[in-house]
Amino acid sequence: MRTEDVWIDAPQGRLFARVWRPSDGEAGSPPIILFHDSLGAVSLWRDFPGQLAEAAGRTVIAYDRLGYGRSDPNPHRPGAGFIREEGRISLPALRARLDVDRMILFGHSVGGGMAVAAAAAFPDDVLGVVTESAQAFVEDRTLAGIRDAQKAFADPAQMERLARHHGDKAPWVLAAWTGTWLDEAWQDWSLEAELRRLQCPILAIHGDKDEFGSELHPERIVSQVPAPGEMLLIQDCGHVPHREKADLVLAAVTAFVGRL
Repeated sequence: MRTEDVWIDAPQGRLFARVWRPSDGEAGSPPIILFHDSLGAVSLWRDFPGQLAEAAGRTVIAYDRLGYGRSDPNPHRPGAGFIREEGRISLPALRARLDVDRMILFGHSVGGGMAVAAAAAFPDDVLGVVTESAQAFVEDRTLAGIRDAQKAFADPAQMERLARHHGDKAPWVLAAWTGTWLDEAWQDWSLEAELRRLQCPILAIHGDKDEFGSELHPERIVSQVPAPGEMLLIQDCGHVPHREKADLVLAAVTAFVGRL
C-alpha cells in the first residue's frame, strides 16, 4: 500500500487530500472518492480507505472539505445548497489536481447526499455511488440525534476530541452541523431531485440502529433512483458501519464495484 498526501487549490481555499494506492491494483481503474460526514475528516476515516483500496484493488481518495480537518477554514456557515454545491465546487479541483477522469463516489452520512448530487451533476463521469448512513430527508429521528449530540458536546472533553482532527476549527465544525440541520429553514430539505437525476447504479448501506436516521432513508434512496439500486441494511449497527461492521461493508462495496 502506498499513500500520498496532496494539497488542492480549490476556488474557496486550499484543501487537504490523501491517496491510497493498492499494491496489486489495476492501473487506470477509476478511483473511489470518499465524502466525509458532518464532523468528519480524512483522519477520521482511520484505516478504512486503505482496507477498501486493497479489497477493491482500486485507488481510494479522501479529502477534507473546506473548514474541516487540515483544509483551510471556512468563513461562512454552510448555505441551503451546500450538499449540492460540494460536488460542483470542490470535486472538479480535486479531479484536476489528481488527474481523475471517471470515478466511483462513496459518501458517509451527509457525504452520501454529496456523492449522489455530484453523480447527478457529472453523469458521464461517475460509474457508481455508495451511500452509507445517508439522509434522504429531514426525519425527527435525525433531529433528535443531533440535539442529543449537541448536549454531549457541552462536555469539554468531547470538544477536545473533535479538536484533535479539526484544530481550532472544531467549534465551527460543530456549529455548521447543528446550526444547519436544526434550522427551521432546513426542515423541508430532501435529496429527491438529485436522486431522480441519477444515471448510475447505487448501493445504499444503513445500520438498523442508526441514531441519525431510520431505514426509511435507504429505502427512499433506492426507490427514487431511475438507475439500478441496491440496499444493505446491516443488523445491530449504528451510524458508522465502516467502523462497526467493517468486514460487511468492505465485502458489499467490493462486490458492488466489481459489477460496475
